[in-house]
Amino acid sequence: MSAADPSGSITLTAPAKVNLALHVTARRADGYHELDSLVAFADVGDVLTLRPAADFSLEVTGPFAAALAGVPAEDNLVLKAARCLVQAWPGRFSPVHMRLEKRLPVAAGIGGGSADAAAVLAGMIRLFGPPPDETFDDRLRALALELGADVPVCLQGRACRMEGIGERITPLPALPGLPAVLVNPGVPVSTPAVFARLGLTPGKAAGSGLTDPLPPADAGIAQWLEWLSTCRNDLEAPAKAEAPVIGACLEALAALPGVRLVRMSGSGATCFALFDQADAAEAAARLLEGRHPDWWVTANRLG
Repeated sequence: MSAADPSGSITLTAPAKVNLALHVTARRADGYHELDSLVAFADVGDVLTLRPAADFSLEVTGPFAAALAGVPAEDNLVLKAARCLVQAWPGRFSPVHMRLEKRLPVAAGIGGGSADAAAVLAGMIRLFGPPPDETFDDRLRALALELGADVPVCLQGRACRMEGIGERITPLPALPGLPAVLVNPGVPVSTPAVFARLGLTPGKAAGSGLTDPLPPADAGIAQWLEWLSTCRNDLEAPAKAEAPVIGACLEALAALPGVRLVRMSGSGATCFALFDQADAAEAAARLLEGRHPDWWVTANRLG
């Protein structure tokens, strides 16, 4: 990560995180759930601008800004990430003013808050430069995990296999750019509520991990679609029970022409459909927008 002029500012995109597959493998004795997930990132996301300031401040704009209006400052991951970095390395990092253009729906299963927090960490490191600390990378990963289970993988910002409670991250060769349609019905879903509906008791093993081996580095779209069809999202059923509209989203996506695979991301409510070709995904998105003008719909590539 390169340093930037501390008197200037920096703008980053915090891309949507999509769980192409999410297997719950166990619940630990401490109550945390063990996961095995394939994570990709979309070419749509929030936009974050940071500049050095005398104190921490956050300005939120964009189509989904209202959803964050009632969040207390101490619970806002963006502010928390910035403060944690300064507390960990006070001689290197300083307070910043942040402007967040919230383009992604909130509590949507696509890591919006986690991606924003990761962008804050990455942006501040580029603004002020990394500290001359041999343990910096390890400490940064630990700090990211403390902020949230999805923050470490969002800090990677590329296709990864995520295992454990989010601490084991294996970057993958670049995906071939999977044509996709993402849809969110505008209903926030509580991640703790979805996991509670899963009903795993502490210390209990659950389902299997991802299907091994994963596709090779030179695999194309067809090979990835075939492999993904052997996987699942174990949170889909409990999320549908929590928010039945998710079922309607999945049905609407499955009815689109040319669709190859339909699944929910994370703990919902965002769902996605995969296609062979980008033009098929774009045409399907336009069709879905016409049928459900009140839904958030976007066609993009996942990689």
